[in-house]
Amino acid sequence: MGRALVTGLVGVGLAQVLKLPIHYWSRGEWDWSQMFSSGGMPSSHSAGAAALAAYLAMKKGVSSADFAISTVFGLIVMYDAMGIRRHAGEMAVELNGLDAQVEKLANLHPGVYHRRREEALKERLGHLPREVLASALVGAATGIASYWAETGTLRPRR
Repeated sequence: MGRALVTGLVGVGLAQVLKLPIHYWSRGEWDWSQMFSSGGMPSSHSAGAAALAAYLAMKKGVSSADFAISTVFGLIVMYDAMGIRRHAGEMAVELNGLDAQVEKLANLHPGVYHRRREEALKERLGHLPREVLASALVGAATGIASYWAETGTLRPRR
C-alpha cells in the first residue's frame, strides 16, 4: 500500500481509538464499543480525509492535482458529516420516540395493537461542526507526522 493510503487509514484508526478516552472523559465510563461506532467525537471520516490531504500537501505541494482532489473529497466528507448524516441522526431520535407515544395512545384506546420495533434506529450518525473541526486537526497532524516520519523533515515540497 502507498504511504498516502496508509496515512489516511491511520487517521481513521486514530480517530476511532480516540473515541474511547474522549467518551470516558465526558461520561465517566469506559465503553469499548465507542471504538467501533459512527458519530460522536472525533469524526474518523473527517480525520482520515484531512490526514490524506495534509500528507499530500506536504509530499506533492498544495498546487498538485493530488492535493486538490483530496481536499475537495475531504470537504465533501466533512460537509456530509455535519449535514445529512447529522440530520439523519436527529430524525432517528424523533422516530425512536414515536414508539413510546404510540403505545400511550394505544393504551387510551383498547383494542388498538402496536407492534414495537425490535431495534431502535441508530441515532449517532453525524457530527457537530466542532467535532469535525477537531477531527480535521487530528487528521492534519497525522498527515504531517506521516510526512515527517517518511522524510525526517517538516519542510514541505514546493
